[in-house]
Amino acid sequence: MDWIIGAVGACLVAGAAYAKRSLSASGAIAAVVMGTIYYGAGDLFWFGLLLLFFITSSVLSKVKQAEKRQAEQMYEKTGRRDAVQVLANGGIGMLLCLGNYFWPSSVWFGLFVGVMATVTADTWATEWGSLSRKPPRSIVTGKVLAAGTSGGVSLRGSLAAVVGAGMIGTAAAVLLLWMDNGPDWPLWAWVVAGGLGGTFGAFVDSYLGATVQVMYRCPSCGKSVESRVHCGTNTVRYRGWTFMNNDAVNLLSSAAGGALALAVMVLAGRWFG
Repeated sequence: MDWIIGAVGACLVAGAAYAKRSLSASGAIAAVVMGTIYYGAGDLFWFGLLLLFFITSSVLSKVKQAEKRQAEQMYEKTGRRDAVQVLANGGIGMLLCLGNYFWPSSVWFGLFVGVMATVTADTWATEWGSLSRKPPRSIVTGKVLAAGTSGGVSLRGSLAAVVGAGMIGTAAAVLLLWMDNGPDWPLWAWVVAGGLGGTFGAFVDSYLGATVQVMYRCPSCGKSVESRVHCGTNTVRYRGWTFMNNDAVNLLSSAAGGALALAVMVLAGRWFG
């Protein structure tokens, strides 16, 4: 029955997102599969955090779209997520959910909160940071960068990352309290783990974006972009590892955020449990 509920719920959410152009056709299919697994193999805790990330991120992507348009031209992906982007953001969480389904352990929960907090923090930072009146600065050198450049951070975007990460941690604590199940860790620790893990993961994402993420130069306009095509012409790679695209960076930063969140939960359990 849980699998049926998950499938119905995922179809409704993905269908609405497709209609609002938040998901492409492939992204909607991936979201249906993912949502079904999150609820069928997990429960409302897993599905709820995924839904919270997706809804808030989709809403933020629609805020002041005209002002974000110039920055989005530099990104490999835009606000309409395809299957690869959906899996890059929620794929690790899905594997953790399946891991807990087959081999139940509190470890999966701790990692999951950090992963979801990271993807939320990163998305919130991107959406709000692109609206900053001041240009971003390189997380490595501190130099001023053009809006939308990988590795750039701003005060507005950083604050958004902290709030987004903290929201996931708080939601995790509320869901566990309401459902009265899950790991025997202090409820306050979920908020701290989500906030720290997600914020850390978002900054790891920026660091990787500034150092090893593949970047291209548009021969037409001279801009530094993430995509292989810009201004209707093929771009030229000028730095970074070829395989380290935006989706790969998202996966690595999510893993980093999940690891820190788990460490926080384990320490909290030992010291205050």
